[in-house]
Amino acid sequence: MKFYTSFPKRLKPYYIAELEKYRIEYSKGNLKSAWNHLERAHIIGQKYPFSHTFVHWKMLQFGFKIKSRKEIIGQIPRLIFGGVKSFIGKIPVGNPGGANVPPLKSFPIEKELKDIFFKAGVN
Repeated sequence: MKFYTSFPKRLKPYYIAELEKYRIEYSKGNLKSAWNHLERAHIIGQKYPFSHTFVHWKMLQFGFKIKSRKEIIGQIPRLIFGGVKSFIGKIPVGNPGGANVPPLKSFPIEKELKDIFFKAGVN
């Protein structure tokens, strides 16, 4: 069992950048682009309890913004259990975190994100 507790310093700027890009796109009303940045932040931060939970919180807020019952209902269990799953090291790698995908299914990680993990020295 692998425990993930602290966010690697070299990875954190990429996570923060995705959240900032989300904020900018959201404020401009570019909701599709904003959502894409939340998904990327989710993939970057999903191994780390606080960052994982925080992205699900933002996704829940987004669900309310777009009035998506599916997203709101889908984010509640992810918000509750996502950080716990990160803490015990049982995450579906590459899962983008939205209610439109199964919560326990792993997905391939796109090359750009793989490069980020490589640059940050995180596997």
